[in-house]
Amino acid sequence: MNHLRKILHTLLSLQAIAFIAFSFNSSAQNYPTKPVKIIVPFAAGGPADNYARFMAQRLQDELKQSFIVEDRPGAGSIIGTDFVAKSPNDGYTLLMMSNTQTVNESLIPNKPFNLMRDFVGVAPINFSDLILVVNPSVPVKTVPELIALAKSKPGKLNFASSGNGTPYHMAGELFNALAGINITHIPYKGSSGARTDVIGGQVDMMFDAVTTMNEFVKENKVRALATSGKTRSNITPNIPTVAEDGVPKFETTIWLGIMAPKGTPVEIVNILNAAIRKIISSQEVRDAWAKQGAAPLLMSPAEFNKYLEADIQKWAAIVKSAQIKPD
Repeated sequence: MNHLRKILHTLLSLQAIAFIAFSFNSSAQNYPTKPVKIIVPFAAGGPADNYARFMAQRLQDELKQSFIVEDRPGAGSIIGTDFVAKSPNDGYTLLMMSNTQTVNESLIPNKPFNLMRDFVGVAPINFSDLILVVNPSVPVKTVPELIALAKSKPGKLNFASSGNGTPYHMAGELFNALAGINITHIPYKGSSGARTDVIGGQVDMMFDAVTTMNEFVKENKVRALATSGKTRSNITPNIPTVAEDGVPKFETTIWLGIMAPKGTPVEIVNILNAAIRKIISSQEVRDAWAKQGAAPLLMSPAEFNKYLEADIQKWAAIVKSAQIKPD
């Protein structure tokens, strides 16, 4: 009798597990059944916020459910990112992120979360090149000339950025490291102030977004030397890349992607990844982004996680060698 009771208990337990698994899979397959929040840990009006709203509208159309963008800036993206790390891992709170977060892994080691421990990559979205410009008073017209000038005056030249650990700052430090030079970093509290002082001649140079700085290049307010990507930017096809003009291993961009709290069901991650890839693969989106100097990044969740790990390692080496500290 006791043996029979054990068998019945085991069967009931298996039925309960099967029912829970069926309910869970059914719920994941029907995802989303309520509004989804995309948390942007950066200020409103910036690239991350703008592209989050762009994607939210199209994800809403694709998945027939509301996608709501919520800005939670502060502490160099830490506040908003931590909020998502502590959110339920049910697919209804997502993080809009960039290489700022991969830099922060080594720049701010004592933050309350760890990117690859507390999150899972959903999908990258796009990337944009940077452009290296100098004030016209700087007597160089090419990357080799800039490197030669910097070597002749160690620490005398300077470059502006929107703050420590930002993609603009890290591009400058990567350039220093790979070219074997020492151009002094001048951090600002935003890109606009840095840009204004480079144009005004208070600072010698900077890496900036191609689309933003190109209008000043056309007006001869700054001189463009090179762009930062693997290939030339379609916005500035006559300007070489840093890599082709003297620093072969140089490559850096501003990229954006979406992550979710660790433990988010694989089925939900795959649904989101497929929807995002479909959206950014469309010719309409490709054409619109090309005019903005952006290009889609197409990866599976596994590929995106590997990309994130490689980016963390890349910037950790630069943070260590340049002895960069947070603001």
